[in-house]
Amino acid sequence: MALLFFGALVLLCGFDGAWALVISDMDYGGVPLWINRLLGEPSVLSLRGRIDPAWFRANNPQVCPKQCDCPIHWPTSLYCDHRGLENITERLPQRTQYLFLQGNNISSLPYSVLANLTGLRWLIIDNNQIKSDKLELASLQNHTQLHYFFANHNHLTSVPAGLPAGLKQLRLANNRISSFSPGAFQDLQNLTLLLLQGNRLRTIAEGDLKGLVQLNLLDISGNMFSAVPRHLPPAVQQLYLSNNSFSGLDKDSFEGFLDLKYLRLSHCGLQSSGVHPQAFNHSSLVELDLSYNKLTTTPTVPTTLQYLYLEGNKIQEFNVTSFCREVGPLSYSRMKILRLDGNRMTYNQLPPDWVYCLRVLQRIYI
Repeated sequence: MALLFFGALVLLCGFDGAWALVISDMDYGGVPLWINRLLGEPSVLSLRGRIDPAWFRANNPQVCPKQCDCPIHWPTSLYCDHRGLENITERLPQRTQYLFLQGNNISSLPYSVLANLTGLRWLIIDNNQIKSDKLELASLQNHTQLHYFFANHNHLTSVPAGLPAGLKQLRLANNRISSFSPGAFQDLQNLTLLLLQGNRLRTIAEGDLKGLVQLNLLDISGNMFSAVPRHLPPAVQQLYLSNNSFSGLDKDSFEGFLDLKYLRLSHCGLQSSGVHPQAFNHSSLVELDLSYNKLTTTPTVPTTLQYLYLEGNKIQEFNVTSFCREVGPLSYSRMKILRLDGNRMTYNQLPPDWVYCLRVLQRIYI
């Protein structure tokens, strides 16, 4: 699947500037959408300008709405994206499993549009004008095969309720969300990815995320948090908190996570005096991003950490004890990549014994 996605990237880069403008809003929330061709999953790229609709209509025996493209090679896919649509007037084919509606001016998604699409697997409505009170998801309750629901870049003010239990990815980045509908996630035990970055969340109360027992990736960057939310799903392994304004990090800021591996805290205004020495005391951590803060000294991190990004701070002091509490044959840091560029120190300021602590380091930027 990785190879297939790479092919899509090559295709993206190969088109001229005009095509690049057409697809510039198709980031799907900033996390790559992996395609499984063995399951018949279609291209995630728009077909606008890539196929001749007239030829396909002349050679495709299946009914296709005039405002959409129905490629023969993906017979269950319906591409109605980037058409300037304000609403969906035609009845959509019941065979539809992959529905692309992004890049339009759609302001509502009524019950009648989706009710007959019982085999729907992907619903992508990014970059529209949909508001929370115009998103009628009751029709999706029985859509047991719906795995992906993307509504990035709309006008939603709350996380909707009524989502089907089989959902695996929910992407609601860059809306106006400030609250959660009661019980929004209580039936979403299969959800593994939740994107809520670029919204207006200030707090996450106990119970708001109840039900997310398999959530792996949670992105709540670019919201309005002043402290790390306390009631996050313990199963999360990738936690993205960048571009919030944190006053500090306590000893227990990240307690409760069972296997936290990737933590992003760039652009959060963090200062060394406000970061507790035990804040990152998680042996499961693999990667930690603290770039573009206001740190003046290297923070204390677990010896098992492999990737640490500290670029763009005000660091002028390098403490070996930040990486190794002691140095010995079996006591050393597993750090592979360390970024210190854009700080207030040079390579000559590193203490002479740093190489004994960071003995497996592959690259250091300073």
